[in-house]
Amino acid sequence: MSEVFEGYERQYCELSANLSRKCNSASVIHDSEQKKNKLSEISSGIDEADVLIRKMDLEARSLQPGVKATLLAKLREYKADLNKLKKEFKRISSPNAHDELLESGMADVHSVSAEHRDRLSMSVERLNQSSDRIKESRRTVLETEELGISILEDLHQQRQTLLHAHNKLYDVDSAIDKSKKVLTTMSRRITKNKWIAGSVIVALVLAIVLILYYKISHR
Repeated sequence: MSEVFEGYERQYCELSANLSRKCNSASVIHDSEQKKNKLSEISSGIDEADVLIRKMDLEARSLQPGVKATLLAKLREYKADLNKLKKEFKRISSPNAHDELLESGMADVHSVSAEHRDRLSMSVERLNQSSDRIKESRRTVLETEELGISILEDLHQQRQTLLHAHNKLYDVDSAIDKSKKVLTTMSRRITKNKWIAGSVIVALVLAIVLILYYKISHR
């Protein structure tokens, strides 16, 4: 369900119920000036309702086929409801509206017609349905928000774990570098010691050869 459509729907239901009440009150007003002002308010409200119907129609047609069909069916009901309001407005705004009421047997000018009561009941029911859908949407949003928070917490914990592992790897890498340096130093010292030992051996061999040569030559 589109939240945009639900917003327009809620506005329309509230406006429809308000227009029904105004039509009821306008039909029993005798003062011409008061009735003129009331009819002007109703006319503006009907224009606003027309705008909301068009907005709902555009929004419904922009949605997926499955949702679109459901919303367009509801929209037909709202259009029929608005047409009834327009007919009622036309009737009560006619010059002979009061006489027509008397001729139709409505002696009690303060009573509300069954059609108006049905329209008010339908509008209230639609408002309640819209409120329920909005509450359900809010509940879904809250659940989604809680799930998002839980996921973020899990991601934060995983990030901390990765950072800890990275620090350990860095420490191991540092230890390996130090070990390489120690091994390189030891290798150099071993090589140096080999050269020293070789030099000493060569020197001893030369010394022995010279001693032998000296002994042999003086016999």
